[in-house]
Amino acid sequence: MLLKLYERNNNPADLQQVIDILNDGGIIIYPTDTMYAIGCHGLKERAIERICQLKNIDPKKNNLSIICYDLSSISEYAKFDNNTFKLMKRNLPGAFTFILNGTVRLPKIFRNRKEVGIRMPDNPIIQELARLLDAPIMTTTLPYDENEDIEYCTDPELIDEKFGNIVDLVIDGGIGGIESSTIVNCTNGEAEIVRQGKGRLDEG
Repeated sequence: MLLKLYERNNNPADLQQVIDILNDGGIIIYPTDTMYAIGCHGLKERAIERICQLKNIDPKKNNLSIICYDLSSISEYAKFDNNTFKLMKRNLPGAFTFILNGTVRLPKIFRNRKEVGIRMPDNPIIQELARLLDAPIMTTTLPYDENEDIEYCTDPELIDEKFGNIVDLVIDGGIGGIESSTIVNCTNGEAEIVRQGKGRLDEG
């Protein structure tokens, strides 16, 4: 199912439909400030397991990431020092994934790795959904084969054609990007860029 959403002034019933799907353990595809992503309610373990199977992710070996609405909600699910807080405050919302040490508030599937990726995309649609859900959204990039036409990762109608039968909803938020987020590891208190992507880190 394809649902068109806009940067502002969305029909509350459309937004509620997405929230209901997430609360029921459904999987959705949505725009971010980088590429389209696939995600679910970040505290519902069975939905997270479905996504891990879809993408062949082993949660014991790979970090999982969540989208948080604001910095105070990040502090519920991750531990960080004052310097990391200032760094995130300067750079979020933005095209970054900050790797932090997770807290016990996260489901058991996250605690295999003890670390969690934190995203706060600069995209009004997913920001609004995270605010309304009042919970983290587990997030990962779409499964993508390098031999495929890149449009299958950027065009919501083609995304729906490819993935519509394995997810509960595809959100059409316009044409998506092709760059991934910049990954910054802050688990040791120092900011280390693990992967340079779209985001340019302002270290102050």
